[in-house]
Amino acid sequence: MIVDHLAPVYAQWPLDVVDAEGVHLHTRDGRRILDLYGGHAVAALGYSHPRWRQALAEQAHALPFQSNAVPLDVRRRAATRLARFAGLGLETVFFVNTGAEANENALKLALRITGRRKVVAVEGSFHGRTAAAGAVTWGAARKWYGFPQAPFDVEFLPRGDHDAIGRAVDDSTGCVIVEPVQGVAGAVDLGQPFLAALRSRCSETGAMLVLDEVQCGMGRTGFPFAANLHGIAPDMLTTAKALGGGFPCAALLLATHVAAHLRIDDLGTTFGGGPMACALIETVVDVIESEGLLANVRRLAREIRETCVVGPVVATQGAGFLLGLRTRRPAKDVQRELLERDVLAGTSADAHVVRILAPYVLDSTHVTQLRDALASLPP
Repeated sequence: MIVDHLAPVYAQWPLDVVDAEGVHLHTRDGRRILDLYGGHAVAALGYSHPRWRQALAEQAHALPFQSNAVPLDVRRRAATRLARFAGLGLETVFFVNTGAEANENALKLALRITGRRKVVAVEGSFHGRTAAAGAVTWGAARKWYGFPQAPFDVEFLPRGDHDAIGRAVDDSTGCVIVEPVQGVAGAVDLGQPFLAALRSRCSETGAMLVLDEVQCGMGRTGFPFAANLHGIAPDMLTTAKALGGGFPCAALLLATHVAAHLRIDDLGTTFGGGPMACALIETVVDVIESEGLLANVRRLAREIRETCVVGPVVATQGAGFLLGLRTRRPAKDVQRELLERDVLAGTSADAHVVRILAPYVLDSTHVTQLRDALASLPP
């Protein structure tokens, strides 16, 4: 008898995956699953991309790890490549390990620099499971937060409510944190007008605008970041998931006026900015740019929207490959039926949204497979 020592905290899909290649997972019983969930938006380049594997192997051979106290060319190159890829005027990069850690550091900096104690977030948000990030995650206090109190005052804005912005974001607000396209909520694009109103109000009150692009960033919308898509200039931006294409890493990007406040020992991390992570960040950006993957995401996202409103799907929402398929029937049922047809998609906090978080290397044959699978399902 095999004893399972893993903490029983994750619902498990009925899959026994042994390896993967391209956009497919291979199971022990011989199935070939089209993966449109990408390891929860992580596998941006799919699986076993040759340049990703080569970069990992070469860096592991040369220098697998060294402290941030030791300056490394690979770390400097990764920061430069990421800042240039973003093209948002965020010229300073702090590497960490996870999206939650990036958000923790952004929140800390915003409150310390402004000297204020209030943070405004948006209903439906998900920013992480740590103390500060969890405090600005919608519904966390009721479901899983676990800390006796939040580390600062929190107010949640209703999505799309422009009038509420003026009331909630005031002179006591140190920070507004927002996902431009909400992931866990069900691929909800908050839209340019709402985001622009937040930017304007933050500038008026001296609050800092933090864009959480942990899930929607690094090309997932078909642009470097959703900030580029919507023309919004944040004070700080966080990103992770697709950043390393499967290697755990994250980053906090800072505008010059924010970075000007940094001093030695203000921020720190043991594993963040490790050489293997940085080699893969550099490689992921290079592959996205050199293989035209942003254009591919935009083109195939249009194909999905145009062809996949069939079967139980009544509408689409989101942006790029952070895409929601709105269903007549419960999304969990549609997800299960798709998996029976060898297509893996995700669900969300919205009981009627199936989430598509596909690798950027998808092609039209895969969209056709999704369409045909959906068309075969009961409406």
